[in-house]
Amino acid sequence: MPKIVLNGVTVDFPFQPYQCQQEYMSKVLECLQKKVNGILESPTGTGKTLCLLCTTLAWREHLRDTISARKIAERVQGERFVGQDLSSWGNATAAEGDPIACYSDIPKIIYASRTHSQLTQVIGELRNTSYRPRVCVLGSREQLCIHPEVKKQESNHMQIHLCRKKVTSRSCHFYNNVDEKSLEQELATPILDIEDLVKSGSKHKVCPYYLSRNLKQQADIIFMPYNYLLDAKSRRAHGIDLKGTVVIFDEAHNVEKICEESASFDLTPRDVASGLDAIDQVLEEQTRVVQQGELCLELSADALGAGLHMELQDVAKLKMILLRLEGAIDAVQLPGDDSGVTKPGSYIFELFAEAQITFQTKDCILDSLDQIIQHLAGRSGALATTVGLQKLADIIQVVFSMDSAEGNPGSVVWPGFSQAYKVHIHPDTGYRRAAQRSVTWSASASKKQGKVLSYWCFSPGHSMHELTRQGVHALILTSGTLAPLSSFALEMQIPFPVCLENPHVIDRHQLWVGVIPKGPDGAQLSSAFDKRFSEECLSSLGKALGNITRVVPHGLLVFFPSYPVMEKSLEFWQARDLARKMEMLKPLFVEPRSKGSFSEVIDAYYKQVASPGSSGATFLAVCRGKASEGLDFSDTNGRGVVVTGLPYPPRMDPRVVLKMQFLDEMRSQSGAGGQFLSGQEWYRLQASRAVNQAIGRVIRHRHDYGAVFLCDHRFACADARAQLPSWVRPYLKVYNNFGHVIRDVAQFFRVAQKIMPTRAPLAAAPGVGGEEAIVSTARLPSTLLSARKATSLDVHVPSLRPGSTGLPSSGNPESSLCVEYEQEPVPAQRRPVGLLAALEHSEQRAEALADKAHLREEEVLGPTAPALQREKRLADMPRGGRRKIRLVSPQEEPTAGVQAGKAKLFMVAVKQALSQASFDTFTQALQDYKGSDNFEALAACLGSLFAKDPKKHTLLQGFYQFVRPHHKQQFEDICFQLTGQSCSCQPEHSLSHGQHAQSAQDHSGALGSCPQVMSREEQRGQPAVSAYLADARKALGSAGCSQLLAALKAYKRDGDLNKVLAVLAALTTSKPEDFPLLQRFSMFVRPHHKQHFMQTCAELMGLPTTGTTLQSPQESFPELTLGAPQAGPSQVDKPGKTQSKISSFLRQGPVGSAVPKGTTTDQHQAS
Repeated sequence: MPKIVLNGVTVDFPFQPYQCQQEYMSKVLECLQKKVNGILESPTGTGKTLCLLCTTLAWREHLRDTISARKIAERVQGERFVGQDLSSWGNATAAEGDPIACYSDIPKIIYASRTHSQLTQVIGELRNTSYRPRVCVLGSREQLCIHPEVKKQESNHMQIHLCRKKVTSRSCHFYNNVDEKSLEQELATPILDIEDLVKSGSKHKVCPYYLSRNLKQQADIIFMPYNYLLDAKSRRAHGIDLKGTVVIFDEAHNVEKICEESASFDLTPRDVASGLDAIDQVLEEQTRVVQQGELCLELSADALGAGLHMELQDVAKLKMILLRLEGAIDAVQLPGDDSGVTKPGSYIFELFAEAQITFQTKDCILDSLDQIIQHLAGRSGALATTVGLQKLADIIQVVFSMDSAEGNPGSVVWPGFSQAYKVHIHPDTGYRRAAQRSVTWSASASKKQGKVLSYWCFSPGHSMHELTRQGVHALILTSGTLAPLSSFALEMQIPFPVCLENPHVIDRHQLWVGVIPKGPDGAQLSSAFDKRFSEECLSSLGKALGNITRVVPHGLLVFFPSYPVMEKSLEFWQARDLARKMEMLKPLFVEPRSKGSFSEVIDAYYKQVASPGSSGATFLAVCRGKASEGLDFSDTNGRGVVVTGLPYPPRMDPRVVLKMQFLDEMRSQSGAGGQFLSGQEWYRLQASRAVNQAIGRVIRHRHDYGAVFLCDHRFACADARAQLPSWVRPYLKVYNNFGHVIRDVAQFFRVAQKIMPTRAPLAAAPGVGGEEAIVSTARLPSTLLSARKATSLDVHVPSLRPGSTGLPSSGNPESSLCVEYEQEPVPAQRRPVGLLAALEHSEQRAEALADKAHLREEEVLGPTAPALQREKRLADMPRGGRRKIRLVSPQEEPTAGVQAGKAKLFMVAVKQALSQASFDTFTQALQDYKGSDNFEALAACLGSLFAKDPKKHTLLQGFYQFVRPHHKQQFEDICFQLTGQSCSCQPEHSLSHGQHAQSAQDHSGALGSCPQVMSREEQRGQPAVSAYLADARKALGSAGCSQLLAALKAYKRDGDLNKVLAVLAALTTSKPEDFPLLQRFSMFVRPHHKQHFMQTCAELMGLPTTGTTLQSPQESFPELTLGAPQAGPSQVDKPGKTQSKISSFLRQGPVGSAVPKGTTTDQHQAS
């Protein structure tokens, strides 16, 4: 590896560094050697992580070498080095005038980034260097704990308290092994990321969490998320000593936000009510013990065993403190317009003092809260019980954090404290929604509208001052988007003598940046509040995006200022048919608000872009959203970025208003040239930083290229352009004619594709931010339905759901999925009929197209040629060439044309579900079946490919319609044996699912026994029954399964549906992941009870009912899998709704022996 000397330090770098990398490393060394702070901006793709690691570790080795040189010189007293110059070993000083005396004085490196997924990438970069320091990575119990019981807890704070309980009682054998095994070479020496640490801990039966804390003592470099440093509570919890350390914040553009949020909180009435409920529960338990007469040894033994070391009076005092706090908040008078009142930060101490929460009492109160939470830890439902108490404990630590920082209990207020913090009390606007959806909270929480106590910090400099007061050696903040640096340094409120704004390593032909003030129709583009929803502006923006989509190859990212703007734009474009025209060019994918469905959508986008022959895809996202940072849209995943406006924060939000007021106050006090931004400057900076973060998605490495479109006339202003990153500004051009934009972009991509090396497209890009793991191809959608769902705009945009837009509906995919595609007219007599003929035809067509493409390869002028040719073909093609193919329902007899379309769609779905090798096996089996008519060989192949994964069962069942007539009955039997469900394609060949289940129930005798002679129906039903019982035993445990069996036998004997439903509801509705057991139980229900069972199921699961029209379980309920409940609207309010439905169900009267046909179920809904 090349070695370069910078500032007297030899740095071992993996390759010859670029000039900008050398400059970056020189600035890092300047911070380390002069013991000063630095802000270093270097664009993504310039290797800043590698530069940071190599420079800091080289500096540490330099210090170590110079100490060794001095010790040798002192030992031999210069006898062996007479006449030799030892200065080449360097000067053993960490900073000017600060000599390093021994090895233990060499500063540790603390490397902090936003998330663990980003840290995993950093550790991967470290492995690529020649340096092998002692490494430690810190994480939470949620990420590191391997104890089965603790891992099952519902939240991090429950894991913390249960873990502490087990550690105190020495009942965790993983923790007991830490001291013995932490010195083993296999655990202490390798460079382990957080996943490696968990694997090694599991292998050696040692706790990874406490192992990492042990390794921290001897580590040279410690990795952690940066909220561990900025949050005083986390710093204390992890025992982080900052004295003399070098602290590096990577991806530091979020530091301002984290600094403020770590010192802020919002206390709602529901939080207080939850805490009071938990204390009431403990009081009732302890009172019951006292009333039973166990006042002496029995009581103390019980309390000791449960971890509660509190007198009954102390618990009652804690309840009184919470009641007084609730009363003090409610006593604050608010104006009648629901705007709330704002008070200085010091008011929080007055408010808490009314509840007797002070510096003198806080330690006792925190200890009591901790004991109660630990006492309740491990119980079922403990999360809902203890979440309020945990929040109160965190709040008390935030309010009184100055105590430990200053070391003086009387030191409460530092200069500017009352201004930097504000207390804002306002009405609780969410109390009605909470009362409707949840019965978890105390009834008092929903009786009246309460008040929210907000305590907001507006000075990120407060947290930065805390770090510097800890005695850090140097503080380095670095990111790809920190510009403008002067403003960023002012916000941090500490000096940064070293600053760097690095250029990019790319060449001129790799980036195109254009400001587009007007659309194709000449209308001004603007996201200003008074124009962004105007018909003229939305129409012009839609037309502009349509044209940009034509000329940008592969993946295109479109960023909107906010979710409401994105949703309103989509709604308008769908109504004007603009969305359909965009989707004809590239499928549209929409960033969802919910975190759960984001991975599904982004994976489908990656896969669409990487698909062979794909025209790419368009991803609609939001600035400051999940896609704007942490995701790697390198190469074809992001060839273009469109920013549709300036994403200013909500101007009337109380927190934004108060932040601007605070800055204006501080600036006026310090004078015009003071060290504070004005409120308006900060407001503009928030928008420009969000824009810069979105722009950073386009160039991800040295050989990447792409285009940036700034579609708002305000970007043409000099002030807005000055706040763009320095590496972007040289490329920027303002266009007054939209036609010139399309011309120049087309030319840019033609040149770039000729000059730049071709890289194979990746189906998934690493680096998902937030708390998500790194995207992997293993999570790509396995069926056609998942991909279509991801591109359905109305799935992710609530305002579009009521209307029909021609996109796939959310109903049964086999009966309603409608896919439109473009094809050249094919003579009717030559169309393939049947799956095998379609397969053969598609292979011949693919070969012909490949030959044709090869002959015309030299004629392709640029990347936009395919899109333009496709557009021309669409314009010239007769209307008959555009065909709509619908997967018909089983009752319809498909025509030849529709049959061919079904075959093609089925092949697409199979190809997406299987790997390439499996798909090749599938196609070979089909060709063999066509030639030999060997059904047994085909059935064996299909079973091995589709039977193991329940998600592929629908493909196996859907294959029925393509089986030759004389094999249909055999296929029906095999399908039922493998999946537990019939194909349900031909009534004359198959029983309904309910008939199969009923047959299995009526003939199987006692469940679990296997008669010697079984009919065909019994043979079909037995696998489904066995599978159900196996799943029930796995989900409910042996005891729960036994209860279910007993109830089922009783139902078979006496036919009382209400009895079995009561047991079933109690067992399967406490957790959403058990809902499939409730749904699948329909196989045992008798026909005349079916309708009532279906209605009750829908109510218990919180699903919408359809009056008297009830369908089979597969049609009326979404498909659910054990352990992985699907996210969706029906599950949003499960906890409260489910419990209330159970209560209403248990109050119902008995069901008659039959429900008359046409009878409604209104009486059940009314109850």
